[in-house]
Amino acid sequence: MTKQATVLYDAPGPKARALYRFASVVVAVLALAIAFVVYRALDDKGQLTSAKWDPFLQADVWTTYLLPGIKGTLIAAALSIVLALILGAILGIGRLSDHRAVRVVSGVIVELFRAIPVLLLIIFMYAVFAEYKIVKLDYLALSAVVVSLTLYNGSVIAEIVRSGINSLPRGQSEAAKALGMRKSQIMVTILLPQAVTTMLPALISQMVVALKDSALGYIIGYTELVRQSTQLGAAFQNYLPALMVAAVIMIILNSSLTYLATKVEKRLRSGKRKGKGPVAAPVGDAAVSVPGMDLTKP
Repeated sequence: MTKQATVLYDAPGPKARALYRFASVVVAVLALAIAFVVYRALDDKGQLTSAKWDPFLQADVWTTYLLPGIKGTLIAAALSIVLALILGAILGIGRLSDHRAVRVVSGVIVELFRAIPVLLLIIFMYAVFAEYKIVKLDYLALSAVVVSLTLYNGSVIAEIVRSGINSLPRGQSEAAKALGMRKSQIMVTILLPQAVTTMLPALISQMVVALKDSALGYIIGYTELVRQSTQLGAAFQNYLPALMVAAVIMIILNSSLTYLATKVEKRLRSGKRKGKGPVAAPVGDAAVSVPGMDLTKP
């Protein structure tokens, strides 16, 4: 029985397979050697002793340091994600507007805040809010983090929205215009519902970025996970274990967000397949899909 030939590439021969196995062994040995060197260095410094990890078994350590940090991270991330999605949708649609002024203003905002580093934006917003007393002192750091993450991620999402809508066939918009539909009707009832599922993978990635970037609030004293972990390390002289625990918690949070968003994406895609498809009304050589309307009947 002969092996099925591959389509996209030539199957490696005996020499190539032997070379791949040899390279894999070499890389594995090097990785183990580096891990051993790191382990010995940390062990010599006493960073891997059980005493360094004992504080994480105490309830007051979690309630004093880690849980407030997790809470601050989730609050900043949740507010930033929601506001960035709203801002991104507005700016993305604005860049597709028929009005030149709206397109220009939206484009300037998007390009400006995409080009500014998030850390610089956070420091700038914090300084502005503090100087002009725009928000209360208790919410100063949170406001600076949320506004900065919203502006940056909203600008990125605007480009995702614009590219998602532009990826749809032009015939649908042209046919809808021929039927007398307004631009807002075309966008809400035809383009956006189709573009959402196309944009979801990129939107999920950007939401994870917003969650991770909330850690930049550390620089202005915002109570988030990284800041609380470093304070825990300073209190118990176990910086490395504290940061390792913080890293594991961030991995869990990001994985949970990705899993939730992926489930929503699958639900939307499966619902779109199972639902009754829209009816196409021919207009010349184009056709427009209008959910809930049968335009083929007189």
